[in-house]
Amino acid sequence: MKVYHNHRRLRSIEPPPNRYTSSPILGLRPDRILDVSKRIDALICPRWTIQVEPSCDAHDDLCLAVHDGRILELVPRAQANEKYSPDAVHERPEHVLLPGLINAHTHAAMTLLRGFADDMSLERWLNERIWPTEMRLVNPDFVADGTGLAIAEMLRGGITCFADMYLFPDTVADVAATTGIRTAVGMIALEFPTPWARTPAEYISKGLAIHDAYKGHPLVTTTFAPHAPYSVSDETLQRIRQLADELDVPVHMHVHETAQEVSDGIEKNGQRPLVRLEALGLLNPSLMAVHATQLTDEEIAVLARSGSSVVHCPRSNLKLASGACRVADLVAGGVNVALGTDGAASNNRLDLWSEMETAALLGKLIAADAEALPARTMLRMATINGARALGLEQETGSLQAGKAADAICVRLAGAAVEPVLDPISQLVYCASRENVSDVWVGGEHLLAGGELTRLDEALLLDRAHGWASKVLDA
Repeated sequence: MKVYHNHRRLRSIEPPPNRYTSSPILGLRPDRILDVSKRIDALICPRWTIQVEPSCDAHDDLCLAVHDGRILELVPRAQANEKYSPDAVHERPEHVLLPGLINAHTHAAMTLLRGFADDMSLERWLNERIWPTEMRLVNPDFVADGTGLAIAEMLRGGITCFADMYLFPDTVADVAATTGIRTAVGMIALEFPTPWARTPAEYISKGLAIHDAYKGHPLVTTTFAPHAPYSVSDETLQRIRQLADELDVPVHMHVHETAQEVSDGIEKNGQRPLVRLEALGLLNPSLMAVHATQLTDEEIAVLARSGSSVVHCPRSNLKLASGACRVADLVAGGVNVALGTDGAASNNRLDLWSEMETAALLGKLIAADAEALPARTMLRMATINGARALGLEQETGSLQAGKAADAICVRLAGAAVEPVLDPISQLVYCASRENVSDVWVGGEHLLAGGELTRLDEALLLDRAHGWASKVLDA
């Protein structure tokens, strides 16, 4: 073996005939079919396979055995012929098989605000455009339609799990469960009223009801999602910390997003926001600190000691000129760093391939070190590190026996990506979401040969067009 270092508008469709060939027992020798000992749902047989863990290397000629939505093992092709009788074999001779990508921070429904408030500072973006528009327009239908559109975009880009922070998280959970994608929905908390809740107590109460409703769900988990230190009081944060400890769920929060946030925190509370969170007991392995563009050396050391995670959103940070996250220093310090897209209103796409490339290139520049943040580090940030931040590392994030069969195939063929001297380098520095051909979540083939199998994309776009006129008229 060679090693290279929408809830209402859904329909099921059969994957169309295509060059990728996903048919029963194709690729197995006929004289071996009677000899196999174990029927399974599927074998996925790519050119290269990247497990991410226990190693992030590209291996030749392995097949992924999948049954009842879970990974049985990675097995050499010759042994697969002997050992298994699959209902389907997915031959992907020009492809890399790897774990599904994990978008560790987004606001999915904000796809309906894509391009609405571009080229503004974060403070003006929020206070003058986003929050007033949300107060007028956001309701369960807005969230359902925006989330459905986001899921279609994310699945096409190889994202199999996303962490959401938005209003009407019950609707987000419902749409995600219906479409088959994995999600960690945020139990949002704010001090001011929104269309979702009026008081901090109501936010928390409604969030807990969602947690209870989806307890044990195979695809939906929850996080507490206090918006930011500047928008949530000490009292509310203390209550959330207590509940997060009791329920063992992450706390997903914007932290040190801008220099203005830090200076305002010092003026109001006499301390930097991260120091305040530490005093409130929130710096622990449950914390997902999103953005974190304003960190001192000591704060990086504190994050590492506490076991907290940072979610890096490089393109959104750049677009809003929020600041530069010291990713190389965080990684060197032992902090778990995941990747997120943020929402489409501030990015403007939910594309982790562009986030990986941007994070690598920007990180090298900030560190003044071309060897910082290599391609393998980026793949880990987009997969297992996101799973670890969400407390899902035993379920997803790598191709290991017993985990959910959350996997994607990426085609590395054509002038833009060949010759393939190092598949991992090609994925991070050359490939794009257009190269993603197949997506499985829990063993279900949600993108087959480039075609969505559950979502009706035309209907989702039609609904989005209807919302566009409302947004512009708001």
